[in-house]
Amino acid sequence: MMNWDDLRFFLAVAREGQILGAAQRLGTSQARVNRRITQFEEALGEKLFDRRTVGCSLTQSGRSLMPNALAAEEAMLKLRTTPGTTGSSKIAGTVRIGAPDAFGVAYLAAQLPKLRALYPDLKVQLVPAPRAFSLSQREADIAVVIGRPQKGRLKATKLTDYSLGLYASRSYLAERGAPQSIADLGNHELVGYVDDLIYTPELEFNKSFWPGWNSQIEISSAQAQVTAVRSGAGIGVLHDFVVRNDPELVALFPETKAERSYWVVWHEAMDAIPHISVTTRFIVETVRQDRKLFSPGT
Repeated sequence: MMNWDDLRFFLAVAREGQILGAAQRLGTSQARVNRRITQFEEALGEKLFDRRTVGCSLTQSGRSLMPNALAAEEAMLKLRTTPGTTGSSKIAGTVRIGAPDAFGVAYLAAQLPKLRALYPDLKVQLVPAPRAFSLSQREADIAVVIGRPQKGRLKATKLTDYSLGLYASRSYLAERGAPQSIADLGNHELVGYVDDLIYTPELEFNKSFWPGWNSQIEISSAQAQVTAVRSGAGIGVLHDFVVRNDPELVALFPETKAERSYWVVWHEAMDAIPHISVTTRFIVETVRQDRKLFSPGT
């Protein structure tokens, strides 16, 4: 007979793509997860995962099971927050936050001690990565995204606008000289994103500065681009709030900016989960208090 615990193990492996990652997510052993998945497959008479040394991928049967497993998870989450449920008033549990790496590393990570001080029984997982997160498959409970999401059973609140500008290091400019016009960028080393790994059109801002932009060094991480530009690799488009006070970096053509916005997003099914809602509210309130950091003119 299928039970919720079977689905919990199934979903953990599906999300992590490996037995070890699922075990770490569930706080148990790799052997136990492997055993539970095998037992679940035997009970169903279906193979749910193709297991290889590099990880696990869903079979067709596994993909067919996903919608029902997610629906069951949603029902269990709602049940846990029903009035009268034991412990429903206590803010506890694990919340996973997905965020762009510039925002996650340069800003949000430093705010997490304040969140933990408010809710000592809350476990926080921050995934600052240059990628999109699937909230419907619970890759994250909450996501900070660039630009307002347009589809899905999602709720969203705008956090703040922010700007990006052209920067180079003092060492680079001493060696190569400063461009006198935007068109002069064609004579310089340029640092930008890996084109085929850009996960949202909002990141395609380099050519808004100069249509002829062609990066000689491509890096998928915004934070790593900052490191490369600071080390003298070339000229790059960097987040103003990340580098504004960096003594090694020089703003080029400071009147020319790209404007973007951060939004916090969560699945509507998580709306009534206390530890998700308080974390979302904390992010919104904290960013709004620091709005001048992201957009000094506001």
